[in-house]
Amino acid sequence: MQQNKINPYISESAVLLTDDRHALTFHKLHTIGQQPINAGKMSTNPIGVSPNYYKVLLIDDEAAARKVLRTFIRDYCPQLQIVGEANGVQAGLKLIREQKPGLVFLDVEMGDGQGFDLLDKFERPDFRVIFTTAHDRFAVRAFKYYAVGYLLKPIDPEDLVAAVDHALSEQSSSGLVQLIKAIQQPRKEQVFDRLALPSSEGITMMDVKNIIRLESDAGYTTFFSSTGEKILVTRSIGEFEDALPASVFFRVHVSHLVNLNFVKKYVREDGGYLIMENGQQVPIARRRKDEFLEILRGRSL
Repeated sequence: MQQNKINPYISESAVLLTDDRHALTFHKLHTIGQQPINAGKMSTNPIGVSPNYYKVLLIDDEAAARKVLRTFIRDYCPQLQIVGEANGVQAGLKLIREQKPGLVFLDVEMGDGQGFDLLDKFERPDFRVIFTTAHDRFAVRAFKYYAVGYLLKPIDPEDLVAAVDHALSEQSSSGLVQLIKAIQQPRKEQVFDRLALPSSEGITMMDVKNIIRLESDAGYTTFFSSTGEKILVTRSIGEFEDALPASVFFRVHVSHLVNLNFVKKYVREDGGYLIMENGQQVPIARRRKDEFLEILRGRSL
C-alpha cells in the first residue's frame, strides 16, 4: 500500500490514525484531506511581528493529536517555537500564565472542560488562538472568542500553514475571514465501512455499522460489537472519534463513544445514563447531556 509522502497519515486506500503501528481505517473512497500540500511550502516569516508571537503552546487532551500537530509545526512552520504542552483546561491555564505565549493551539472538548472555559479565565487574552477540533459546529462560537484560526481534525498541513500565516499577520486581529470559510465550507464527512483493529492476537476487521460503543481506559480503547465481539486496542478513543461518522457516533462522556443507532433508553436518575441494545449502561457527562438529548429529539418522529 502506497502512502502519501507529504502526510504519512494519508494513503490511497487507508488512513493511519497516527503512525504505522496504529489502526488502519478502510473506506470505499479516499476522502481524507484536501489538495496535497507542496512539499516545499512553509509558513512565511512575517515582517514586523514581535518575537513573542513565535512562542507556541499546544493544549489538547489527546497525546496523539499533540504529536501530529507538533510534527507538522516542526516540518512546515519552523519559525514557531513550542514552549509547552498541556492535556486539559487547568493544566493549560497554568502553562499559559507561566509561559506567556503569543499563540495557542487549543482543542475544544477536553476531559476537564472546553477550550472556551479556559479562555473565560482571561478578561482580555494577550495571546492569539487557533482552535483544533474534529467538529465544525463550534466555528461560530470560536469567532465570538476572537479566534484567528479554526483547524478541523485530521489537520491538513496546508490548512495549518495558512492559519499560522494569518495568526502572525498584522491583519489577524479578527478571525472573521478564516472562520467564515470554515463555516461556509465544512469538511465533507468521512465515510468508513470497516475498521482494522490491531490487538495482541493480530488484526480484527470490524464493520462500523456493528459497533455498539467504544470505552477508553488509560490510553486503551475497548470496542463492543453487536456480534458479541469485545476487542481491546492500544489507542485512544479520540483517534477513533475523528474517524467515525459524527452523524452516528456521539461522545457522551470523556471515556465513552456510542453508536446512536444502538441506544435503547435514556434514564434520568443517577445523573443520567444510557441503556444500550446489548443491555450495557453508559454514563452521560453533565456537559454533554443537553446536546445529546437534542440529538435524540431530532431523531424522534
